[in-house]
Amino acid sequence: MAQTSATLILIYNADGGWLNALGDMVHKLASPATYPCSLCALTYGAVAMRRQWRRFLTELGMPTLFLYRDEFRRDLDCSDIALPAILLAQEAGEPELLVSAAELNNLPDLDALIAMTRARLSACA
Repeated sequence: MAQTSATLILIYNADGGWLNALGDMVHKLASPATYPCSLCALTYGAVAMRRQWRRFLTELGMPTLFLYRDEFRRDLDCSDIALPAILLAQEAGEPELLVSAAELNNLPDLDALIAMTRARLSACA
């Protein structure tokens, strides 16, 4: 499934930095139902990336870029994209939406996210 000319871009609906990470960790533990980043909730435990997700990303064999909301808004001119989101950047052209915020918000679990991401990447191959 390797797509060496493409990069998977994961954009979290959270700001970067250790202080924000600490606040996010507390929020996820204290009130997971109100946590605003479904991508974070699906792919991370309280403090670390879930092994199943890390393994999936490794098996893809393609570059992966992780961005927080503040980095995304600063580095990419895609302010019309609702977050969180997963994008696919081909060698030429603008990154394309692979999995939308609405889709991420409705996924029941990590298995569903992996299945959707795998299917969308296969359709782009």
